[in-house]
Order: sequence, then C-alpha cells, then structure tokens
Amino acid sequence: MRFAVLVLAAFVAAQSAAARAQEFPREAFTHPVAGLDEAAEEIFYRGRIEFMRSWAFPPGGGEASGLGPLFNRISCAACHQKNGRGRPPEGPNDRMLSMLVRLSVPGEAPHGAPKPHPAYGGQLNEEGAPGVPGEGRAAISWEETTTTLADGAVVSLRRPHIEFVDLAYGPIDGVLVSPRVAPAVFGDGLLEAVPVAALKQIAAEQPAHGVHGVLNEVHDVISGQTTSGRFGWKANSPNLKQQIAEAFIGDLGVTTELFPENQCAEQQQACRDAPKSKNRPELSSDRLADIDFYNAHLAPPERRDAADPQILRGEKQFISAGCGVCHVPNLRTEAHPRYPNTLPAQTIAPYTDLLLHDMGEGLADGRPDFRASGRQWRTAPLWGLGLTHIVNEHSLFLHDGRARSLEEAILWHGGEAEAARSAYSALPKNERQALIAFLRSL
Repeated sequence: MRFAVLVLAAFVAAQSAAARAQEFPREAFTHPVAGLDEAAEEIFYRGRIEFMRSWAFPPGGGEASGLGPLFNRISCAACHQKNGRGRPPEGPNDRMLSMLVRLSVPGEAPHGAPKPHPAYGGQLNEEGAPGVPGEGRAAISWEETTTTLADGAVVSLRRPHIEFVDLAYGPIDGVLVSPRVAPAVFGDGLLEAVPVAALKQIAAEQPAHGVHGVLNEVHDVISGQTTSGRFGWKANSPNLKQQIAEAFIGDLGVTTELFPENQCAEQQQACRDAPKSKNRPELSSDRLADIDFYNAHLAPPERRDAADPQILRGEKQFISAGCGVCHVPNLRTEAHPRYPNTLPAQTIAPYTDLLLHDMGEGLADGRPDFRASGRQWRTAPLWGLGLTHIVNEHSLFLHDGRARSLEEAILWHGGEAEAARSAYSALPKNERQALIAFLRSL
C-alpha cells in the first residue's frame, strides 16, 4: 500500500494542477496544492486513505473498528464523492446518500450551540449497528413554484419538504429541521488561513452596499474558547480539525480526541449497550492529523477560459449586479497556522467572504446555529462551481440541493441578496447567459 501511495504521489507531482484538471476533469477536486515535498505528499496520501476508508462495526475491524452505533454513512468519501458536492434524493422513496438533516429544539445548549432533540440528538442518524435501530428516515418531497423575469421568461423553482418516517425512538414533535447536502471540501486549508481581521474589514465595508455580513461566534473545543466560525453551511465550526472531528462523530459515529464519547440519547438503550471498539479513540490523534493535512492541502481547481469574451462580459455583470460584495473574488491569506511551509501567504480566489448573511425567508431553515439565525447562511465559495456537473455528475446547488441550475440558485437569493437577484432578473437573456458562463468558468 505504501509503495502504491508513493507512486501515485510521484505521478501527481509531475503534473501541474491545471494540466491535471484538464487531462482528468473528473479528478479536478482531488489534487494536492503545488509544492509539496516527498514527506508532505506521503502525509497527504495517508490522509486520503483515511478519507476513503470504509469503517466497520466494533468489536472487529482492526484500525477501521468504530462505526456507529448510530450513523449515516460508512466513510467520508461516501458523502463527499471525489471531494465534491452531495445531492438530495429525488423523491420520498429515495434514501439520503450524501445529505443529512440537522435537528434541534428551541433554546441553547452549553456555549450557545443548538439544543439537541432529547430523543434524536442534533442530527438524524438513519442507520444503526446490528441490534441498534436506526433513528428513522427523512423522506424528502419537492414543492414547485415559478418566478417570472423582467423579459417574461418563466423559471421553475422547487423547495424541499421533509417528513420523518419509521421513527424508532418516539415522537419528534417540535423539532427544528435543517436538511443539508455535503459541501465540497477542497481549498479549506486556504480558507482557514484567511485572517479574521480581513473578514472583519470586509464586514465593516459591506453596509455601504446595503449588505450586513457578520461572523458567527462558536465554541472551539480545542482551545475551550469562543471564536469565529468559518466552516459549515452556517459557519458553525471554527477550524478544519474540529469540523472533521464533528463529521466523524456525527456522520459515522467514530470517536476522536475532540469528541471521545458516542452520542447516544438517554432513551437509546441499545445504542449505549452496543459493542465498543478496543481503539480509544476510534480514530487516533495521528490519523486525525493525517486527514486534517489531507483536507487542508486539497487544491481548488483553476479557472478555465478566463479570456473568453462572453465570460469577461459575464464577470462584469456579476460585479455590477453586486454579487461580488458577498462572493468576494479575492482574499489574501496569512501563512497557515499549522502548515506555514506548505500553505504560505498567498492571494486566493474563492468568491466568498466567509460571513453570515440574511438570505430571506425563501431560504430560511428557521434553525439557529450559535449566533447564526434561522435566516442566515455563510456565503458559499464559488470556486470549482463549473466542474460540479463533471466531477459529481449533477448540477444541484444551495445548502439543500434545491437549485437544479445556477440560474435557480441565483433566483432563490433574497434578504440581503434581493438587490443582486433583482439585478440579475432584469438583465436581457444574453447577459444572463454571459453571467452564468462566467460562473461556469470558476
């Protein structure tokens, strides 16, 4: 295995990121950042093994022992296929394969976190280990509506409706619900290296444009302090290592040094009695460090066809419509706090401000998450947007995958983004097409 990993690393290192993306477009989100030496590449590919690893039920399974007792999928890659975006089910009879449903009840848990449901916790886990009933199933259906643009074009939109079925641990009345697809994970190390001061400066400048971005303030389990959040659909995780550990315990039921205990609700007796892995924690500190390194060093793909006249015209429309106020084209990083030699200070083009914005009632989930309200979402990075249909074989966007095209995603923008949405809606068809072409070039 070690030999195969090093051979692959040498092959990848011999090509530029742009050449790799062009030659193997379905692998565009899988490459390491440029400049890794042999030792760093070995860590990167060890982390990739952890990301791809299928976990097994205790007490067997060796170093992969620890799945469950309650879980959603058996590996990181099962949701983040090729490090890209997940998708929602097509209808109520389809399972959630790269989507999950966050749960809470009114009120706050310690440190201001969402208060978990007393019987089902903070996330619906549809699967269970042998002898442990899965919590139930979230059946999704779609409600269709239409909107009319200034030139008379009619665009169909859809929103999800969630119904819980086959619940194993009693009623779930009064629960706050937030369905979320798995986000892309490349470029996260670069986003982690953007200084908080730069984000605060962006927030201070936005009111002049009618926009009011704010940082989420969340609990950092490593430092024990309240700090700024930047990862997750509502920026509810402060750093990449914690976000990874939260996914392991929430999605796979795998413990780490940050979350060393299984999350079984009081009335889930079978969950508490389930066999435990001999590995404590189930994902060791060294292996958590490897996957942190892997995720931190996944390179964002480079833009394509940036000099194309239609794309240049669309970029101007993107800026003039006000989209770039939140989807900030360029950010300057500092040297990464954990990896200064491999992720030095540089200018990146993620098209995000990493801030929370009120996106209006149409996109609201009604579920607060630390200081994020039920109407606020983190500005999603746009890099890699135009490769989603190749890498993940779909073109479904927004936090719940409701948008079936980039145009639908734009037309769902409300709240602070209402003016930008209206500006797009008022454009003639050829200019709307140019703006979409620009987005596809990212």
